[in-house]
Amino acid sequence: MSTSSQLFDVPGPRGRATQRLAAIILGALALGLLAAILWKLGDRGNLTAAKWRPLVSGEVWSSYIVPGIINTLYAAAISIALAAVLGLTLAFGRMSSVAPVRWVSGTFVEFFRAVPVLVMMLLSFWGYLASGLVPSAYLSLAGVVTGLTLYNSCVLAELLRSGVHSLPKGQAEAGLSIGLTPGQTLRSVQLPQALRAMLPALVGQLVVILKDTALGYQILYPELLRQAERIGSAYGNPVPALIVIAAIFIAINASLTTLAQWLERRLSSRGRVAGGARAAEPTKAMAPVT
Repeated sequence: MSTSSQLFDVPGPRGRATQRLAAIILGALALGLLAAILWKLGDRGNLTAAKWRPLVSGEVWSSYIVPGIINTLYAAAISIALAAVLGLTLAFGRMSSVAPVRWVSGTFVEFFRAVPVLVMMLLSFWGYLASGLVPSAYLSLAGVVTGLTLYNSCVLAELLRSGVHSLPKGQAEAGLSIGLTPGQTLRSVQLPQALRAMLPALVGQLVVILKDTALGYQILYPELLRQAERIGSAYGNPVPALIVIAAIFIAINASLTTLAQWLERRLSSRGRVAGGARAAEPTKAMAPVT
């Protein structure tokens, strides 16, 4: 049984029809609102051809947009790597059999999960500036990465912990019955299954990290949103610049979602193949000898 089917009942024909109708109505309302916004912007001269023309020039892309994409992906990649390592460590700490480790990990997670990401970025930026620990050229990058890492590591830790706790108790009992310690059972038996089950949620959090790099705008990090503001100031077209940047974010996040769906299908197919092979082994062993 899939994880989603355990969380809610599958809707019947009437429920699916209601969902389709609601989706159509909401989609029509969203399109109507978007059309009204675009009409109002166009009426004020924000969407004229002259406003869009700079955005198709090579100079704007080479000087503003491409560097913004690189800086956004760079900060997101560092934050994802650090958040994954720290989140895994915190997840192990929260599930540790040692009470002080559990308490320290739980306090860390609850504290930094409650603080807004922007506040952590600002505090990190000013802390690095006052202490002189980070060169001035990397202050904004360090502030962005620190804020994203602290917050998202706590979210990832809770996702992994909930994934492990959602597994049947027999998984842990099976590991202990063959002589594994609780830590070995967690690492070798429970965690791989939890990672597979929580993969969509984990990739969804990666999308959040990518989008939250835009908060670096407040500490002067030259990511995509900051570059859109610079384009608008240089060419007097802030609305078209923001529309293009939004489209780039959508394309990158859609690519991440597609990658997550591919990974989920691949892992599921591997599980089915492995399960089928294990089920066929006893049949082969019991085949009569002729």
